[in-house]
Amino acid sequence: MQNKAKPSALRVLIATPRAFPFMGGVENHVHQVATRMVKAGLDVTVVSGDTSGELPKSALLDGIRMLRVPVWPRQGDFYFSPDFYRVIQRGHPDGQPWDLVHVQNYLTLCAPVAMLGAMRAKVPYVVTFHGGGHPSRLRNAMRNVQRVLMKPLMVGAKRYVATAKFEFAQFGDWLGLDKSRFVYIPNGSDIAVPAEGEGQKVPVTPGLILSIGRLESHKGHQRVIAAMPDVLRECPQAQLRIVGFGPQEQEFKTLVQQMNLDNHVKVFGIPSSQRHEMVELLQRASLVTLLSEYETHPMALLEALAMGKSALIADTSGLSEIARDGFARAIPLHHPPAQTAAAILEQLRNPIHPKPVKLPTWDDCTDQLIDMYHHMLARPKPVKVPESEIVPEALKKDERMLVASN
Repeated sequence: MQNKAKPSALRVLIATPRAFPFMGGVENHVHQVATRMVKAGLDVTVVSGDTSGELPKSALLDGIRMLRVPVWPRQGDFYFSPDFYRVIQRGHPDGQPWDLVHVQNYLTLCAPVAMLGAMRAKVPYVVTFHGGGHPSRLRNAMRNVQRVLMKPLMVGAKRYVATAKFEFAQFGDWLGLDKSRFVYIPNGSDIAVPAEGEGQKVPVTPGLILSIGRLESHKGHQRVIAAMPDVLRECPQAQLRIVGFGPQEQEFKTLVQQMNLDNHVKVFGIPSSQRHEMVELLQRASLVTLLSEYETHPMALLEALAMGKSALIADTSGLSEIARDGFARAIPLHHPPAQTAAAILEQLRNPIHPKPVKLPTWDDCTDQLIDMYHHMLARPKPVKVPESEIVPEALKKDERMLVASN
């Protein structure tokens, strides 16, 4: 299986714990930039873990050469696999070594294996962190061990890509990295925010609260659910929508049932192929919440802010940056439910509307990454490839959302 890249194209291997058709922030980031890199003339391969055991070992998806390898364990997110090392050592399918390895997400065991493979193969590599913490107390307690293991590998990276500015200090200080190698490249947005006066305006639904993010406990959806009884006592028309996919979907639904909130709280996901539904839901919202334990560059929240939506967020990690810049109201992460409810009610009654937000696009993000690659390798920029030459139309629908909620 081949893509249409020219023989002289930069051979980029993106190593990531998971990739499309799995869903998540890192997965979306990788797919968005990889598809645009192919259009820009790069030869892009993505090696990722397959936690389902159902995906083909190799495939072509939107012009990207996909290599799937088994990872252990399938449940959880430690995700160890020696195959990341083997893929890098083996080199490009054309028999040449990779020109560059881009390691995504430092939190799993895939990252050190990929960095070791690149170091041993003498292939330049860069690292995008994608995260400021982890919900597991055990994982956080092991940070010092992780630092000892990761530092020799991290030091060998040519660049460190931060999607939020707090990562400069956090990872630079934590790992003692050369801050001159850090590059700030925020995520892009794939929601087209309607301009004022453009098209039919969707009316706001009074009392509609959204909590958007992967359905896992560290995203804080349970904090908003726990506050709803107090919210409803003061605002009986309030409705909460928990929007996302993830392994704890049933746990959140069970919590809603146990608290007798079925008439006011719904838990569901919106596939990436139906982004217009997300736009409409954001337009209808009176308040968007994100009470997550950690965030780097939360695109769903930023898209809501770009629409002028009032937001209530936790005062932690990348969210603290957003609050300090005056875009949202922040509350302590471990506020008791009654105080969280009071903050929600205050935002519903006297919303803090954000100052105008101009979101970066995925084109912006990809252009900056490509510039970084070629500056780092002293290679000329490629000529863009016409989309019609990238991938047959029949393959564009391959594997979409196969295991979206896994």
